[in-house]
Amino acid sequence: MKRLYCDESCHLENDGNDIMVLGAIMCDEIVKNQVFKEIKLIKEKHGVSPYFEIKWTKVSNGKIELYKELIEYFFNNSNLNFRGLVAKGKKNLDHEKYNSGSFDKWYYKMYYLLLNHMIYSDKEYRIFLDIKDTKGGPRVKKLHDVLCNNRYDFKKDVIKKVEQIHSNHSEILQLTDLIIGALSYYNRGLITSKAKLELIKLIENRVNHKLNVSSNRNQTKFNLFIWEGKSEK
Repeated sequence: MKRLYCDESCHLENDGNDIMVLGAIMCDEIVKNQVFKEIKLIKEKHGVSPYFEIKWTKVSNGKIELYKELIEYFFNNSNLNFRGLVAKGKKNLDHEKYNSGSFDKWYYKMYYLLLNHMIYSDKEYRIFLDIKDTKGGPRVKKLHDVLCNNRYDFKKDVIKKVEQIHSNHSEILQLTDLIIGALSYYNRGLITSKAKLELIKLIENRVNHKLNVSSNRNQTKFNLFIWEGKSEK
């Protein structure tokens, strides 16, 4: 069984941002507990509680060494793979023409583009999403249906479950938040934090390209897809 831990940034229709970022880290279920344990040990090594929640918004000069080691941990751990999607041009999308008049329809399309590249029909998957608010239940059910229907997985034999969890209960989901935070920060052109820019540079050095460039399709460790919307408005 494979586990996919998904998070999102700038995912609301009218949040003032022209991009949306989705990301997922995948690992085998049998190694999940070991990964959790190792990430907690890294936290303790840097003088924070093992229950301290890793978040991009918490990145600071004072904790930069902690976050750098977490990024290195991801790249050095062969059990973890990441795929990210940066959707550009969100403000000017013509939903009436291309998405049946619905931002949500486009949102689910983007999630399909993110996850379809990671899912194979001869394996089984559970997908975990960060709980953003109390209204996520219908959204999660719809996402499960969309992912399964687009793969003809009508009995949900491949994608077994899509569910919400609290990020403070999952070290891997926290790691996903950290990486998509870097993608979002870079692709919005922000430069206000020296620590965050340092982490972005570290990621770029490990993947050997800028974070606004799509990866080679065959890249599995850190796969990045840049989607650019076109509007005829």
